[in-house]
Amino acid sequence: MRSREEQELTAEKIFSILGEHSELLKRLSVKKIGVFGSFAQGEQELRSDIDFLVEFARPTFDNFMDLLFSLEKYLGRRVDLITEGSLSPHIRAYAEKEVRWYEV
Repeated sequence: MRSREEQELTAEKIFSILGEHSELLKRLSVKKIGVFGSFAQGEQELRSDIDFLVEFARPTFDNFMDLLFSLEKYLGRRVDLITEGSLSPHIRAYAEKEVRWYEV
């Protein structure tokens, strides 16, 4: 059975937090961002990181890093941020099957 702390942060809560920071997402030219992995499946644990797949309208290193640091700050978890273009074929099949998108 999961502890209370493990259950507090869910994909729905992540999407709610993203909504609270929608202006930041727009400023960083995020077109869409999705959660995959344990949080998308509802199998997260206390130490689980959050796996994000992101698509930028204007992909830049600064936008990527600002988004990564902002997500970690607002979510209080380690974040793995991957762009669609950088997905390996092995991970692509897995991620595309289970990703839960948040449209900005």
